[in-house]
Amino acid sequence: MPNAFNVDNRLGYRILRWVLLIALISGTLVSTVQVVLDARRVSNNLEREAAQAIAMVQDSATQAVFSLDSILGQQVVDGLFALEPINEAVISHADGEALASRSRPLTRQPLRAVTDLIFQETRSFQASLNSSLNPEIVYGHLYLQYDTASLASSWLTRAMVTFGSGIALAMILGAVLFFVFHLLLTRPLLKIVRSVKKVDPEHPDDRLVSLPAGHHNDELGLWVNATNNLLVAIAESQQKHREAEDRAHHLARYDQLTGLPGRDAFMEELQEAILVAQSQKTSLALIVCGIDDFKSVNEQCGFRTGDTFLKTVAARLASNLSPARFRIARLAGDQFVILEKSVRDGFQAAETAEKILATVNTPISAGNHRVSMTATLGVALYPSDADQADRFLQSAEQTMALAKQSGQNHFQFYVASIDRQIRERRQMEKDLSQALSRHEFHLVYQPQISLETRRVVGAEALLRWQHSEHGLIPPDIFIPVAEASGAIVPIGQWVLEQACWQAATWAREGMPLRVAVNLSAVQLRQESIVDDVLDTLKRHKIPAGRLELEVTETSFMTNLTDAVGKLHRLHRAGISIAVDDFGTGYSSLTYLKKMPVQHLKIDKQFIQDLLINEEDTRIANTIIDLGRSLNLTVVAEGVETPEQEYYLSQRGCKVAQGYLFSKPLLPRDFETFVQTFHAQIVENNS
Repeated sequence: MPNAFNVDNRLGYRILRWVLLIALISGTLVSTVQVVLDARRVSNNLEREAAQAIAMVQDSATQAVFSLDSILGQQVVDGLFALEPINEAVISHADGEALASRSRPLTRQPLRAVTDLIFQETRSFQASLNSSLNPEIVYGHLYLQYDTASLASSWLTRAMVTFGSGIALAMILGAVLFFVFHLLLTRPLLKIVRSVKKVDPEHPDDRLVSLPAGHHNDELGLWVNATNNLLVAIAESQQKHREAEDRAHHLARYDQLTGLPGRDAFMEELQEAILVAQSQKTSLALIVCGIDDFKSVNEQCGFRTGDTFLKTVAARLASNLSPARFRIARLAGDQFVILEKSVRDGFQAAETAEKILATVNTPISAGNHRVSMTATLGVALYPSDADQADRFLQSAEQTMALAKQSGQNHFQFYVASIDRQIRERRQMEKDLSQALSRHEFHLVYQPQISLETRRVVGAEALLRWQHSEHGLIPPDIFIPVAEASGAIVPIGQWVLEQACWQAATWAREGMPLRVAVNLSAVQLRQESIVDDVLDTLKRHKIPAGRLELEVTETSFMTNLTDAVGKLHRLHRAGISIAVDDFGTGYSSLTYLKKMPVQHLKIDKQFIQDLLINEEDTRIANTIIDLGRSLNLTVVAEGVETPEQEYYLSQRGCKVAQGYLFSKPLLPRDFETFVQTFHAQIVENNS
């Protein structure tokens, strides 16, 4: 609304100008009429005064003419000059000869030139001097000349007052009229205009026009109500238009059967997800799901059953996969696509793929049919397989198509090596879950030697897996898989049972050694871990001091308060606590002060290059000094040379283990080692 509130354009000011102009014109006209009427009245008064003056002296003037008495005539004339307006008087005989006369100059006035135009400079009056007996006989004439200046001056003063007061009164009435008009119309209109300006064109019914007080039942009230009704109608029309657009947009971008996004809508979401993953440096997994032999469902059960199956699969996927991490869309007739955000690795994507397979495999009831179907999945990872949205989706679709050529009801990764790795891991998880029942696990024990007494003071129990097909599998391969799958919980309990049983057996045979058992982070998070450990000690009837639990730094860092509480309970029961692989994690003095720790184990990576690598030597020295300052026993792992043993002994390391002394041994071999090692010490001392 340009110039809506410009003073020159504002309606109130335009009305004010017109009201004042009309008032001025009206006042001028009325005042002019009054002045003209007053001028006419003045002129009439002048004539009346002249008639009265003539009548007053007419008899005396007639007698003076009749008697030819010039003295009397002069007295009559002089008497007339008592009247101020008269400036000339003459009494003459019938023949025109003057009997008596007198005159005086005209009065000078500033505006006489103006008044003379109206009233004339002078006004002349004449009367016949007749015989009273015979009026037809004329003795002479009386001539009077009036100066209009004094009467005109009075009239002019009155005219100016009349004119000014008339205009002033008209202007005052105009101003009062405008003020009333402003209160009744202009100001309410201005408020309405301001209210109209606040109306949001996008949502006109959110803020309707305000009705000024006192105008509910007049024309302004009717206008405002009509305007508000119009705004509401416009808003309803806009809402219907937007809803129609939304429906059209939804129809174009979303699948009508399942309600899921279509290919175009999903591609936009995929592009956004890639940008977010790129900025946050995270990974994505894209899984294309193709229903196996879906055509047979339509042919055998009908298209309605097929539609029901697809809607059910879509609903199950949406309910089983969290919207915070997953986006689901329908690509084609029997193909769905699932985007998983913030993927740790391919193993997590494989878990999602198995969940999707289980969702599709669950039978579905559709009318009189109970349909059981399978699906084949193609999996692609960002950024390793593709970094562009279209290429990313293409990779997953191609992988699904290739997977269908090799069978049904399975998933396949885009990169063959990753696919193989995932399959091997899934197979290992399956084998781990059966390894206990197949008795494929066994324990070996590595001696722990006191560097002061040169005696075996303990043994670390180490788990070994002798696979029935693949032979011995290293712990650093299967332990992470067991922890990720949760299989480490029953396996760890089995290790604790075997180690405690072995410690009890050795004690009965006269070899009371402390046995160290690794406690994984997954085990430590179990609510029942403390009771499980104490119950195991009780079952095997061994003192708590014969058991040492080794925890890594990362195992108690994830939930420090909970871990510290559990370890304190175990420590109060008499069990020793050791921090394994110290120096490779994120421990600090603050954590060590909170932990009930008795032993620090230097990781073997710092020992193997001891005296060779300056940095490793410095780290080992720091850990030894830290243990001594905190009154903790420091245990060195991976000691392989006499030089390493000697250096560690001199630096204050108390206990060591490693191939310099012995490799991990089976229980009987361990017993033989202890006897032989102690015998050698006795022989050396003798």
